[in-house]
Amino acid sequence: MLSYLHAFHAGNFADVQKHTTLTLSLSMMQAKASGIACFDTHAGSAVYDLESDRARKTGESDRGIQALLARRPELACEDWKPLLTLLNELNAGRDRLRVYPGSPAWFRHFLRPVDSLTTFELHPSEGEQLADWATGAGVRAVKGDGLRGLLKQLPPSQPRLLTLIDPSYEIKSDYVAVAETLHKAWRKCRHGVYLVWYPILTSGLEQALLSAVRESGIVKVLRSEVHLKQPPERGMTGSGMLVVNPPWGLGERLFSMLDEVSGHDCLNLSHRLDWLVSE
Repeated sequence: MLSYLHAFHAGNFADVQKHTTLTLSLSMMQAKASGIACFDTHAGSAVYDLESDRARKTGESDRGIQALLARRPELACEDWKPLLTLLNELNAGRDRLRVYPGSPAWFRHFLRPVDSLTTFELHPSEGEQLADWATGAGVRAVKGDGLRGLLKQLPPSQPRLLTLIDPSYEIKSDYVAVAETLHKAWRKCRHGVYLVWYPILTSGLEQALLSAVRESGIVKVLRSEVHLKQPPERGMTGSGMLVVNPPWGLGERLFSMLDEVSGHDCLNLSHRLDWLVSE
């Protein structure tokens, strides 16, 4: 199945959590000079128009990144600065965003000469847009299955690794497939930092992923979850991120960032942070 298009959901509350975690991880890892091999297993089309028909059909960014941007003057955590800087660059200081970066664009914004970025996308039209975007950008775009592709690339030539795994989970077997891929990748590169996004659903399907990771033998797995305070009766009620081998102090800093934007006046979320698997 290849029916999922992220353009309908770009900039929603789940993207806020995902990209907050990604940008914080990147900025913290780059406190050290050594190179980082970055991989994005489900890259999408890289950049999204929040005024497009697809985005306006759902209006999900209004309750996500647009709501966060409206609170920009009140954000005290310095860790918001890298995220807000890119949004400002792409939107020329507009109060309301039109251009929203997908995960490949967040990665590329942070790339240093010693770093690399490999992106994967299986959807034909999304893959074509990704390839066009990546031309001359120092980014490798691969049309294919990101879970299989990632394993073929490990271990990387750079001394460090940061991987984002975030499929749409439109196929139920993806939950176990992600856990299995994560375990194999971790065995190939145990010091790597792995970010895994998952939806929190009324059906509870995400529990298959969480259980499989717990039982896999992987250690040092931080879990961040945000939950809608007014969830729908069906579908996605929240968003989760697993961080394997988080940089020291990431949990506290991520919690502070999400705490600033939770509540009725902004994203109207509750959030939690704990260890799914400790050391």
